[in-house]
Amino acid sequence: MKLETITGIPKGHPQGVLAVAFIALSLSAILAGLWLEMTWITFIPAGLAMLWLALVDVRKVFFLMLGCIPISTEISLPGGLATDLPSEPLMWLLTLAGVAWFSRNWRQVDVRFFRHPITLALFAHLFWLTVTVAFSQSLLISFKSLLAKGWYVAVFYFWAARFLNNPRDFKALMWWFFVPLFLATITVVYRHAGYNFSFETINGCLEPFFRNHVMYACLLAIFLPFAWYGTYWYRRFSGPWWLLVAGVLVFLVGINFAYTRAAYGALVLAVGVYWVVRWRLMKAALVGAALFFAVFFVFLGTRNNWLMFAPEFEKTISHQRFDRLLEATTKLEDISTMERVYRWVAASYMIQERPALGFGPATFYTYYKNYTVTSFRTYVSDNPERSSTHNYFLMVAVEQGLPGLLFFLLFCVVVMLKGESTYHRTRDRDTRVALLSALLCFVLINILMLMNDFIETDKIGSLFFLSAAILVNIDLRNRDGVETSEG
Repeated sequence: MKLETITGIPKGHPQGVLAVAFIALSLSAILAGLWLEMTWITFIPAGLAMLWLALVDVRKVFFLMLGCIPISTEISLPGGLATDLPSEPLMWLLTLAGVAWFSRNWRQVDVRFFRHPITLALFAHLFWLTVTVAFSQSLLISFKSLLAKGWYVAVFYFWAARFLNNPRDFKALMWWFFVPLFLATITVVYRHAGYNFSFETINGCLEPFFRNHVMYACLLAIFLPFAWYGTYWYRRFSGPWWLLVAGVLVFLVGINFAYTRAAYGALVLAVGVYWVVRWRLMKAALVGAALFFAVFFVFLGTRNNWLMFAPEFEKTISHQRFDRLLEATTKLEDISTMERVYRWVAASYMIQERPALGFGPATFYTYYKNYTVTSFRTYVSDNPERSSTHNYFLMVAVEQGLPGLLFFLLFCVVVMLKGESTYHRTRDRDTRVALLSALLCFVLINILMLMNDFIETDKIGSLFFLSAAILVNIDLRNRDGVETSEG
């Protein structure tokens, strides 16, 4: 059979030459990789194809990268480094493409985007982050962290701002993320069903898509608003509507059998957040949350009340049944909860040690064991997996000092307040759906950050910055009086 018959490209056409060259290069790379026993060689053609696509249509690379995120796999590299494949190399490519595009097309950029309060708050956060890198106790570690933060912001905030402007773009975002996440969740649920959905087998069913059941359940929880409100974009009982409804149900099943307490709480709070936005209570809710935590920390600091939370070492163990885990949680005998407290106590001492500049980004693990309190130690305190604070806000305070925490909180608060006000000024129904999805997603991530620290992961950090960019774009279009539509 002739090649032009298979590809549908006429003989001698430039695209046909490219197709033949790509096929030949791919076969050569595969053979070379097998012969030399060097697997990475087989990925060279795909890398060159992505480079060519970035030059021709970078928008397609952006959405392809979004589709890779739910199924990306964490790979360990030499030197103690790690990356997420295939999503992170695409982020690097998009970052380079962004620098090249901006250097040639900076006149086309809407300056108002850079002057928007959300962007200014993000710049303040990044500025202080850079300052703390310069004064870090481990400069190399912190500099690597700054680079990673740089391509996350470049791709998921600034590129997202260019490609996510109207309901057509919002729908593309939702579908590119939804389909692979839906398929990955079905795979996990099917595997887990083979073990009768037992609590102790959930982590083994997640490979290679998710690091652990917490990451899996939290991702499903924060993406659920996009899938739920995505049904409003389509006629009831149509094909896309049924697919999204099935997705919502599968996500709920996945969350239920992931046995993750934080995800359960997030789903309950999502309902409350919706009504907070609808009734314009965001300011009151944020003030209430600030007062609650202020009173709580004052209580802990009074007469050493924090010692009341010290666990009994012999009773603080892992549990193989979820009902026993819940019971242990209420008695402060659950090992994962009390290990968090162990690290939070260390974090509080670290903040007191360096309150202004912190220890430097990504350095918590390097130094925290020198500040731990023995009475809070648990069976897993050796921390062989090198996990961090399990509270992102505390981690920011430790690594960037109290000013860094204030700048990060400023960014989060501005996003929530502007998101609420923009929601009530938006008249186009499809746009309101996208805005509400993004705002709920952003707020839920903030709630989950009280018990986790996964902003620097592609699966959660992507939606964190994407949601903020969507809110800015919709706010700017409202100021122009533009009714966002499919056209």
